[in-house]
Amino acid sequence: MQDEYNIKELNPRKNPYAKNTKKPITMNVSVSTIDYFKDMSEESGIPYQILMNYYLDECVREKKKIQFV
Repeated sequence: MQDEYNIKELNPRKNPYAKNTKKPITMNVSVSTIDYFKDMSEESGIPYQILMNYYLDECVREKKKIQFV
């Protein structure tokens, strides 16, 4: 066994999942919005925070823009 290893030589490829990592955040969300996703959670069986993340991911993929009226 060596005293030191060069990590780049051991695993030269980049992590393909690095761009999919999640970062915990804190934000204020209205109670009605949380209730909406909790109701959807009960119907689907998917935790409401995951549903919220799916929706936000969809907005990013489709490049949705908010329209202020």
